[in-house]
Amino acid sequence: MRTTGYLFIVSGPSGAGKTTLSGAALKAFPDMTLSVSCTTRPPRGGETDGVDYAFVDGARFDAMVDGGELAEWAEVHGHRYGTPRAPLDRALAEGRDMLLDIDVQGAAQMRRLYPGAVAVFLLPPDRGTLEARLRGRGTDSEATVKRRLENACREMRRASEYDHVIVNRNREEAIAEFEAIVRDAHSLGKAAAPRRRGNLSDAELADFLRSFEEQS
Repeated sequence: MRTTGYLFIVSGPSGAGKTTLSGAALKAFPDMTLSVSCTTRPPRGGETDGVDYAFVDGARFDAMVDGGELAEWAEVHGHRYGTPRAPLDRALAEGRDMLLDIDVQGAAQMRRLYPGAVAVFLLPPDRGTLEARLRGRGTDSEATVKRRLENACREMRRASEYDHVIVNRNREEAIAEFEAIVRDAHSLGKAAAPRRRGNLSDAELADFLRSFEEQS
């Protein structure tokens, strides 16, 4: 019988809906905890230090890296993000699931460090919808929106590395797909759970990525 918790990783381009998906999963699975990443970027409106992120300056981030406090870290959109290791290891050892919302660089590091992790990539329905979501925030400049769209293409090319891929065409359906992945891990174990569960097959993923990049 498994006595340690599972590590669930969610990645996807900015605007794909990772925050919504993660929030729904935390409500559906009370024993699941969201790993709070640290970052050097300033807080956005409505974000709370220690809840959304642990906001630190560059010197503190450097100290965390040098001291081995981070399980992974990466630079994304000009700012650094990292996953504190101690609370993550403690929760897993106590049998509690942990949920990480991290970029593809960090996810690759985490999968090497925690080979039992279950990795899920969340895609937007199409380029137009993603662009509309990014602009709808009203917090990013035109240059930032364009950079995020360019980064989205690069990130999405790595979706095939993940255990599961979900297209967020419908919020409720995407949430249901993710919850099914969590239940599969608990009941079957990662090795026995269906590979590439979600609403996109390998062939459909290739077609999706081709279409997304052609829209640029």
